[in-house]
Amino acid sequence: MDFPTTAILLGVSAALLIGFSKTGMPGAGIPAVALVAEVFRENTKLSVGAVLPLLILGDLFAIAYYRRHADWKRLLALCPYVVAGMVPAYLVLRFVNDDSLRVAIGVLILVLLLLHVVRQRYGFQQLADRWWFTAITGSLAGFATTVSNAAGPVMGIYLVSQQADKHQFLGTSAWFFFLVNVSKIPGYITLGMMTRRTLNFDLLLAPVVAVGAMIGVRILKRIPQAVFDVLVLALAGVAALRMVFF
Repeated sequence: MDFPTTAILLGVSAALLIGFSKTGMPGAGIPAVALVAEVFRENTKLSVGAVLPLLILGDLFAIAYYRRHADWKRLLALCPYVVAGMVPAYLVLRFVNDDSLRVAIGVLILVLLLLHVVRQRYGFQQLADRWWFTAITGSLAGFATTVSNAAGPVMGIYLVSQQADKHQFLGTSAWFFFLVNVSKIPGYITLGMMTRRTLNFDLLLAPVVAVGAMIGVRILKRIPQAVFDVLVLALAGVAALRMVFF
């Protein structure tokens, strides 16, 4: 199936950002969801389904580069809460307006970001170790990734709060998102969110994701840890504000 030139340009931009974000700068892929949404303007849910295979491909590149840095203790601690967030999300996809969902997720991300800033400012270091903080972030990540592939900002806040270095961050994120994204495939197919048209779109853009991933690996080496943390949190804030106001 042919796509117009504008759609291909939007897709190429999105695929580059996805690859780059998976291996270099988490959060840089946030605009990718919006870019693909422009390609499938007639159906927002189709755009979410179209992004998923590109994300999985990016996850595979990140695993190839950073698999040894994954923190499985942190990852396993999130798992039950992530599942708890995913289950109601599939029901919500059937009945709730897209705009309402986007605003709600954005507000929750801003709340988590505020909690992190308060923790840093007033020395509440134990906050990140509380079970309820893990429960909230895990549930929100599961819900957000299922509804709109928007769990990146949530995971960013969680892993920065856990003082993960940039390689641990990317390794842990890679395995987390790969496992979660693969688990979403049956549900998306059942809901009609992944079709022959979306898969043709993904096949066209797969090589571009690889290019973005290779660029990301090179860039990461040049980013100091303190700058990395600030950029992750700043991009999370920008993403949340965009969800709420635009």
